[in-house]
Amino acid sequence: MTTTTDFLPADSTITMFSTTWCGYCARLKKQLDKDGIGYTEVNIEEVEGTADLVAALNGGNQTVPTVLFPDGSSATNPSAMEVKSRLGL
Repeated sequence: MTTTTDFLPADSTITMFSTTWCGYCARLKKQLDKDGIGYTEVNIEEVEGTADLVAALNGGNQTVPTVLFPDGSSATNPSAMEVKSRLGL
């Protein structure tokens, strides 16, 4: 079974679960790139077990973007400002 610990990001970065067609994901990636915040993108349609992991984090819904922080916490469709704040940047 896939767990969040399989995808924990390095300090000061995030893991973003996404899909290729998600407009909210594209927007967040653009904002993170602009702000110089590092991220690892994981496409839940391509990486086995991640769609179920995202659903488990979101009450059964495969909602993207779902972001995983280094402390193991997560956020669904956060703003870039929220990501920066939670990373302490």
